[in-house]
Amino acid sequence: MQKQTKAYIFTLFAVTFWGTAASAFKIALQYVTPHILLFYSVLVSAIALFVILFLQGKMSLLFTIGPRQIGAAALLGLLNPFLYYIVLFKAYSLLPGQIAMSINYGWPLALTVLSVPILKQKLSQAQLIAIIISFIGALVIATKGQFASFGDVSKVGIILAFGSTLVWATFWLLNARDRLDPVMKLFVGFCFGLLYAVIFSAVFGGIQIPETQAFLPLVYIGLFEMGITFVLWLTALQLSSSAAKIGNLIYISPFLSLLFLRVIIGEEIHPATFVGLFLIVGSILFQEKHVSKTV
Repeated sequence: MQKQTKAYIFTLFAVTFWGTAASAFKIALQYVTPHILLFYSVLVSAIALFVILFLQGKMSLLFTIGPRQIGAAALLGLLNPFLYYIVLFKAYSLLPGQIAMSINYGWPLALTVLSVPILKQKLSQAQLIAIIISFIGALVIATKGQFASFGDVSKVGIILAFGSTLVWATFWLLNARDRLDPVMKLFVGFCFGLLYAVIFSAVFGGIQIPETQAFLPLVYIGLFEMGITFVLWLTALQLSSSAAKIGNLIYISPFLSLLFLRVIIGEEIHPATFVGLFLIVGSILFQEKHVSKTV
């Protein structure tokens, strides 16, 4: 099988798993609080990443990590999984899945905005247009097309959903500067994330053993939203002759999420969600097309 074909297969698996994440979050949050969901899902993910590293024969790399890389991993682990997922899970606990998920998919535009102060880049006219369109799309989703009012939608939830995009974008901007093996970097970062989750849980009520019904979604999220799926995506990027060939397939995921939310959760999908999501995804694709032409 050709490398590019394998890259497409790994990408489609990743896209499908990420498409189920919103539904898994909503199911898990019926039984546990956001910080308990964070602890168990990060624990499962860290174990999965350890097993993957062992099977890949990369455990010896642990002994080559220097103090500077450990410090970088501690910072990255603070951003992802700890801060990103605690903010995202809280947003999901306050909002319909379709709203939290759709806003969260605007992170590539957040990355563009943050590249100005962090990387000292300048925004092009096309990028500014893309950001404005994406923001309008998010407003359409958040207000269900009624711009004068947010109605019964949690304003705190909206702020948290937007905040998750900023945390995720910051993580990827800083992550790109570290040359450590990607899977090893994920594992060490998740170990720090687990430590932060334990401390956070101790402050906010401790770690409880969840109800039996919660175990399956907790394990599923740890394996297929985080650990294994991150590795699938990284592997696809390594196998693909061009990141652009598989990159756009990621935008199938939010529409799969809407399908799963409707079928699994029974969430009524508002027409404004489709309109807003098309605006967000369209603005991202528009920006990527412009960037590819100017590089």
